[in-house]
Amino acid sequence: MNGLDLLTPEQRGLFIGGVWREAEGGKRLDVLDPADGSVLTEVADGSIADALEALDAAVDAQAAWAATAPRERGEILRRAFELITARADQFAHLMSLEMGKTVAEAKGEVTYGAEFFRWYAEEAVRIHGRWMQAPGGGSRLLTIKKPVGPCLFITPWNFPLAMGTRKIGPAVAAGCTMVVKPAHQTPLTMLALAATLTEAGLPDGVLNVVTTTHTREFSEALQGDDRLRKVSFTGSTGVGKVLVRQSADQLQRLSMELGGNAPFIVFEDADVDAAVDGAMIAKMRNMGEACTAANRFLVHSSVAEEFADKLGRRMGALSVGRGQADGVDVGPLIDEKAVESVSQLVTDAIHGGARVVTGGSAPDGPGYFYSPTVLLDVPADAEITVQEIFGPVAPITTFETEDEAIRRANDTEYGLASYVYTRDLARTIRVAEALEFGMVGINSGLISNPAAPFGGVKSSGFGREGGFEGIEEYLETTYVALPAG
Repeated sequence: MNGLDLLTPEQRGLFIGGVWREAEGGKRLDVLDPADGSVLTEVADGSIADALEALDAAVDAQAAWAATAPRERGEILRRAFELITARADQFAHLMSLEMGKTVAEAKGEVTYGAEFFRWYAEEAVRIHGRWMQAPGGGSRLLTIKKPVGPCLFITPWNFPLAMGTRKIGPAVAAGCTMVVKPAHQTPLTMLALAATLTEAGLPDGVLNVVTTTHTREFSEALQGDDRLRKVSFTGSTGVGKVLVRQSADQLQRLSMELGGNAPFIVFEDADVDAAVDGAMIAKMRNMGEACTAANRFLVHSSVAEEFADKLGRRMGALSVGRGQADGVDVGPLIDEKAVESVSQLVTDAIHGGARVVTGGSAPDGPGYFYSPTVLLDVPADAEITVQEIFGPVAPITTFETEDEAIRRANDTEYGLASYVYTRDLARTIRVAEALEFGMVGINSGLISNPAAPFGGVKSSGFGREGGFEGIEEYLETTYVALPAG
């Protein structure tokens, strides 16, 4: 098993209106194996004309799909959940091949990603408005929830399955059709997901997938069309700002899940061993290539040496290699550019006075690998404390007071995830309320949950995915005024 068996040759094309087909002009793009840089396979490289045909299909399917019974929409998601779960090993191997993460970690993503379909299968039948008497009497107020309409989803390479299901699940449940553009580095999982949803009974045109290297032109063309009603994007803040600007002319609804610079605060009263356990999860999930990854370790000076030593030993013991190999803990980063970016951040921190506890370099040999790294005494103004690392590097700085920890944690344009370790209940409440982040993990390094609202504030975006809140992003409210008699 290598995962590629999830896709037939024709399913490596575009999926538009329920039909698998080649891109305009037969253009193809290479999908690379980040473990050695070799070509895994080719997929269609869609054009702007292909993108507009996908939107045509979504628009044509919208009315019938919106009129489909909620229970039927939910049952399609439930069947898709069961199919993904039954094929967990295949999906995991496919993700490991195209993205680099270990098979074990990819299986975790399959479980997490599939759960969005189960969650929204149950939410599809719970969409409701309200009925009430007007406060002054004499009339009744009725509100009706309706699907937003055709959506554009642009998904990232780091979670090829979950970032798709987290958007597709609520859209399907709400009665929206969609065009999905997966990252060109990791298109295979989305294509396999489209095939699975078709097998589960999703009607033609509800989900359309266009793989392409023409990302900016693609979004410009679709956002310039007044038939597109919503855009959901997961990716960098810079690209997110471009999409927000492009949405202005058509006043499209937006959900933006953008960059992060998560603080991981360890107070003097924390259970250091538990904090190290949490740090391994918050930092090393997905090789650190996650917007929720702990990016700045703020550790009280009284426990910093102990924390750094224990974390260094844990990180230094991790095995680095191809994600499909037995016994490997850390796979490759996504590409050569990612390795160069991490290397530059680490080098800058070391030149500024940071001390290497473990790691600190890229290993020799093929592939896009970087050794798990812990840095202590990192200058507070080092570039690594400002930029999203997106790699297996834990930079540690120290603080003295609670106020200082909060101030430094909030001293960033981002506001997605944050983590706090303390055994003081009163401090837990104070710090959680003071942190300017959309999500706060208390004594836990894992905060993502399909039942919880995922999203950030400030330059980390707006809108929420998951939880009860997630489906509201795909619904409009109509108010109907009714006379009393």
